[in-house]
Amino acid sequence: MKIRVGIEAIAFDVPHLYLDLAELAQARGVDPAKYTRGLGQRQMAVASSGDDTVALAVGAGRRLFEQFQIDRESVGLLIVGTETSVDQSKPVSSYVHEHLGLSPQCRSFETKHACYGAMAGLQAATDWVLSGRAAGRKALVIASDVARYGIKTAGEPTQGAGSVAMVISSEPRLLEFETGRQGFFSQQVMDFWRPTYSKDALVDGHYSMACYIKALLASYDMYAPGATEGASEPGFFQSFQACLYHAPFAKMAQKAHLALLAHVAGTELLPETPAYAAALEDYSRRVAPYLELQSRIGNTYTGSLFMALRSLLEDGVFQGSPAISLFSYGSGCAAEFMTARVCEGAAALLRRHPYRLQLDARTRVSVDEYEKLMEAAARMDQNGSFALGSPEASGAGARKVLFHGVKDHQRQYRPSH
Repeated sequence: MKIRVGIEAIAFDVPHLYLDLAELAQARGVDPAKYTRGLGQRQMAVASSGDDTVALAVGAGRRLFEQFQIDRESVGLLIVGTETSVDQSKPVSSYVHEHLGLSPQCRSFETKHACYGAMAGLQAATDWVLSGRAAGRKALVIASDVARYGIKTAGEPTQGAGSVAMVISSEPRLLEFETGRQGFFSQQVMDFWRPTYSKDALVDGHYSMACYIKALLASYDMYAPGATEGASEPGFFQSFQACLYHAPFAKMAQKAHLALLAHVAGTELLPETPAYAAALEDYSRRVAPYLELQSRIGNTYTGSLFMALRSLLEDGVFQGSPAISLFSYGSGCAAEFMTARVCEGAAALLRRHPYRLQLDARTRVSVDEYEKLMEAAARMDQNGSFALGSPEASGAGARKVLFHGVKDHQRQYRPSH
């Protein structure tokens, strides 16, 4: 009998503070449209002193357990995908395991490959379930990151922070993976990286976008039927009712979708042509409706693709069990193209906890307040001990854990209330 595998539960967490990007644009002396239309971003999550990768991951995990009544004892595998880890050796998952109250009989580890890390974890969890090694237990995969580039840098408007937690099991209630084919691509490139001696990432923006598109087309060709003959079956890509992409900024999803449409059609899409207009309409129908979380949170690195998925599962209006595509890209680089089917009743389950209410409960900060938070983060002592005093309350009762500093080289986490 075929083993089903997919997502049984999903939840996300974000910092309780955000910055309006039109206000940031005005403070930087640029046209707000450069951020709102050029990048597709409206707001940016701002991490407070207590919002680190661990706190955000724990927040998403707690929301998931509370919203879906998942038994913690049923979790036999915990994987945290991140590119903003808190230690060179100790995994984020070890802290998360403790603060989520998971069983000692639960494997725990961290996965890293830039923004691809959580997809790597999801694939490992999927294989664990399909192999039968899960023996009825579930995997908890969490994507958690804080994207930070610095005040007045080119990457400043593409910052953000957040986490997405997913239960992968043989009883999918939200999304069932199609596991018959695989499409992936890996290549060593220097498009985005962060040396061990640097707190800030280094990026070659235009080159990174080119690497992203190359990886997208290559992984799609490997996945698509008929790819070994040089062309996929006609209409295969059009069969997906929604297409989700890794989106470090929301507009990147549009660039990706148009590039893939042109590739599948074997033609170049030239602006102001009927083909280009049709491609934009296709983007507006199958991609754009599911970018609200990205546009209101910003870059969440490993969580970006899965933020779009969370939006689709609540907002999508489908008949039956429609097929969708998902594409993950991590700089350096690695990529994966996969497909899945939305489970009937998924939207009804998620609408019990609307994601817009979670976003609307946040507090808006001014540019001056945002800059002070950024400067405080940059001043953190690196000698093995520093105290944050009393980090700002999370503003979200589900989290209950905040980072409180370092004592004798050991990170300290405390309840938020």
